Amino acid sequence: MQVVHTGADWNKYWLESIKNDKSIGFVPTMGALHEGHMDLVRKAKAESEIVVVSIFVNPTQFNSLEDFNNYPSTIDEDLDKLKNEHVDFVFIPNADSIYIEKPKLSINFGDIETVLEGAFRPGHFNGVGIVVSKLFNIIKPHKAFFGQKDLQQTGIIRRLVKDLSMDVQLVIVPTRREEDGLAMSSRNVRLSPEEREHALILINSLAKAKQELLASKPWFEVQNQIKYDFEEMPSASLEYFELIHPESFASYPDFDASQKSSICVAAYLGKIRLIDNLPIIP
Repeated sequence: MQVVHTGADWNKYWLESIKNDKSIGFVPTMGALHEGHMDLVRKAKAESEIVVVSIFVNPTQFNSLEDFNNYPSTIDEDLDKLKNEHVDFVFIPNADSIYIEKPKLSINFGDIETVLEGAFRPGHFNGVGIVVSKLFNIIKPHKAFFGQKDLQQTGIIRRLVKDLSMDVQLVIVPTRREEDGLAMSSRNVRLSPEEREHALILINSLAKAKQELLASKPWFEVQNQIKYDFEEMPSASLEYFELIHPESFASYPDFDASQKSSICVAAYLGKIRLIDNLPIIP
């Protein structure tokens, strides 16, 4: 396993890969790796001849300096995990090599960035779009692998790839969950034992809402019940719980079994913000 720190270093390996007609699979991460990330790595290994994993905590996508500063860093453990999976290359740039100067470009993703995560984290998707564009331009992968847990982010990146005619295929991998159902997240390690227990309200609410919608209960009743459940849960604070189209991310006023739909949730457990989603009609 080779560790590279600059685009120039990687470019030498990229030229060798292209010369040998090797397909490149890319897994962009911010580190603090868990089994959800390993699912992406394994999928990349199954579908690519060369696998590159990046570890870069991107400052431009954080709305809170405190959240950025507290984002977990476990680089030695991350490298051990990637070595055990026989990853070919790990790209670990520093911020100065990615952002030689502050970006003057901004990316407007239209309506998709004004709802859900975009509404509560203004500028977040601009930061995601810029850093993903940079990483794609540096690594030049044939395929890139992302997790379904960050559903809206995958929609943003699809739009980026489509509108800019990027020559990369996106592969979306299902959410990996803990045994009790909590979606795996690098932020989970920051939860106290009590917050970790209460965090199950996210997946429990999604499962409850799905069951009731499929039993023909009106959406507004389901949503109001979930809001009440969060109000009764110590340390949990709901930001949104929305029934949406999983591609346009427009909210539905009610459930229609003939249309694609997912439910998305974001909530704070103490000071830790978690998100999750569940398809209703794929």
